[in-house]
Amino acid sequence: MDAIECMKTRRSVRRYTEEKITKEAFDEIIDVARMAPTWKNSQTLRYIVVSDRAVIDKIKDECILGHEGNGKTLTSCNTLVILAQVNGRCGYERDGSFTTSKGAGWEMFDAGIAAQTFCLAAHEKGYGTCIMGIFDDTKVAEAVNLPEGQTVCALISIGVPKFIPDPTPRKEVEELVRYI
Repeated sequence: MDAIECMKTRRSVRRYTEEKITKEAFDEIIDVARMAPTWKNSQTLRYIVVSDRAVIDKIKDECILGHEGNGKTLTSCNTLVILAQVNGRCGYERDGSFTTSKGAGWEMFDAGIAAQTFCLAAHEKGYGTCIMGIFDDTKVAEAVNLPEGQTVCALISIGVPKFIPDPTPRKEVEELVRYI
């Protein structure tokens, strides 16, 4: 599939089959995701692939702040990717000062680019994904023994879709753009 088709047909998938994704497939997806641009090529994003059902259930039961939708998605998936970042490098100068007025906010900008790149690479291979943002990052970090100096940015469920959701309505271009 070409890039535009990939972007236009990718959907948030929340229901998955029992089929497992191989380590080789994950390596191929992450090989693409690592090409996502980062602040000054800082390459601060990390991918923790969780297929241990007990860990996924712990995250579902203790870390998603009671969000029922995320709970259902985590029950359905047999693999969860924790997208994490190395703290204090993206958006910063070597002396620790910020280069941008966005401060530490630029870290999440890079995480968003990486998450979407990961999801598009997975979609191209026939896998469905859903980026989840409602969680307690400290509790998730504890559940996966995240190394000190890293922060959880997103949870991404992944698997073989049970079905592909219909596209949701989108605003027209005219509503989104302003030319000066």
